[in-house]
Amino acid sequence: MHCPYCQEGDSHVIDTRTVGDSIRRRRECPRCGQRFTTYERLAPVSLFVAKRDGRREPFDREKLYAGIYHACAKRPISDDQIQTVVGHVENDLYALGKAEVESQVIGQMVMQELRGLDDVAYVRFASVYKSFKDINGLVEEIKKFKRWKTGDPQEEPVEADH
Repeated sequence: MHCPYCQEGDSHVIDTRTVGDSIRRRRECPRCGQRFTTYERLAPVSLFVAKRDGRREPFDREKLYAGIYHACAKRPISDDQIQTVVGHVENDLYALGKAEVESQVIGQMVMQELRGLDDVAYVRFASVYKSFKDINGLVEEIKKFKRWKTGDPQEEPVEADH
């Protein structure tokens, strides 16, 4: 693995951990002494995302990560927890065995994961994913979430189209 700082062609692994479906390695460059993190995972088969406007685009793990990362910004959520959520969603998508998945399915999977992780991150993601027309839609989503959190049987589970 090349050092991203000095481009040295060799680095030493100082720590290895499993994170979701990938392996996280902390590395140190013997030349400059800088430390950096790499992630290893199997190269997945092709998966396309069908967008709401009819476009199709290749599934992008980094785009999924970015959306979840923004929802979790300034919350007590570690990068490892975010990577785990991304890994769970990605695994669930490939487990569907489809070549194309609707973006709504991905959004529902993310909401399901965030629902148990952090209240604020869930509401942030829901507000972007569901594109509320006005504040009333957001308030209703928060009420549904609160009913789910308290175990109110009136609350239906988050829909999963898979």
